[in-house]
Amino acid sequence: MTSKDASQAMADFQIMTKPIGPICNLDCTYCYYLEKENLYTDKKSFRMKDELLESYIRQYIQSQSSPTVTFSWQGGEPTLLGAAFFQRVVELQAKYCGSKRIENAFQTNGTLLDDEWGEFLARNSFLIGISIDGPEDVHDAYRVDKGGQPTHARVLRGLDVLKRHKVEFNTLTVVNRKTSYQPLEVYRYLKQIGSRFLQFIPIVEEIAAAPDKSGLRLLKPYAPSQTEVSEWSVEPLQYGIFLQTIFDEWVRTDVARVFVNLFDVALESWMGMDQSLCVFARTCGSALVMEHNGDLFSCDHFVYNDNKLGNILERPLATLAGLPQQVKFGKAKESALPKFCIECDVRFACNGECPKHRFLKTPSGEPGLNYLCAGYKHFFHHIDPYMQFMAGELKQERPPANVMAWARNRNV
Repeated sequence: MTSKDASQAMADFQIMTKPIGPICNLDCTYCYYLEKENLYTDKKSFRMKDELLESYIRQYIQSQSSPTVTFSWQGGEPTLLGAAFFQRVVELQAKYCGSKRIENAFQTNGTLLDDEWGEFLARNSFLIGISIDGPEDVHDAYRVDKGGQPTHARVLRGLDVLKRHKVEFNTLTVVNRKTSYQPLEVYRYLKQIGSRFLQFIPIVEEIAAAPDKSGLRLLKPYAPSQTEVSEWSVEPLQYGIFLQTIFDEWVRTDVARVFVNLFDVALESWMGMDQSLCVFARTCGSALVMEHNGDLFSCDHFVYNDNKLGNILERPLATLAGLPQQVKFGKAKESALPKFCIECDVRFACNGECPKHRFLKTPSGEPGLNYLCAGYKHFFHHIDPYMQFMAGELKQERPPANVMAWARNRNV
């Protein structure tokens, strides 16, 4: 790698940090990360040690060329560490930030939030992602605690803490098989509870008949073990219908009032911009994951031993992020696309989506087709005229929200 390449790698990567690893107080049926505990069978504690925390914060800040450095904290469930742990995070960030601005994003199930948390998060301007799948019956179908008990009411109590303390939040909703058949109920409910920034994440998992040598049953595409798609995974076309149904309401009533990440990124595609969401970007590899002990992996969905890049206490973080192994991983998203995808008319918007979902074969038998292909084709074809209109408005320096009147008149 040349010095120029290394500098670019250092400037571009982001880290999702797991300071408590896969440990969580919930036992969500569809969670892909809980079983990662099997990768660390010798561990009695998954709490990140202070010396590692300090080294990570120092290295990450130093590796970023941007004047703003964003730390992303996830789990498992990071609130299990307590607010005092993140007070230490803030102190270390202040110690090493220099002239850079520090931002913190924090993903939580919300069930452990209380006023101590609310005061801390508000005082330190944390952006909180709340995991909630919709109304009570939808949410509690899969999101249960270790005793199998529902969690919806506890999530709402946590959300109320954020609202009382005026903490900025968005919602993350997993689109599973049950959710996908209630799109408007889910969308309207999220608006009802005050969410104005919505993330929809499709759940797709292959389950092996038997665990691999690491004790994992949720495997990578084309794993040698026999696998089948889980019963909670969203169906391909139904996912596209889910997105289309919400889009049709949003494009007539909520543009510029409610922000849906998938719709925003689609508009980037129609504008000819680089997509800001990794699953739709042409290449990937710049969004890495660090476990509680400093192990760095290629991606949140590729936390497997053969995707481990090393440990930041043994080799510098920036060096690991720029390893040829990781560069190859990122470029393979584009280079491994089958001909069927390369010739697709919505490739510019999809780019084959996440490599984790590419375990089908094309009609001609070529490997590498995304499981969700039918849904994305349905969705992107449907939104094309609306996206063309909004892109045209932006290019003319007019508000894209003009699409709402245009959309309503179009179907009169």
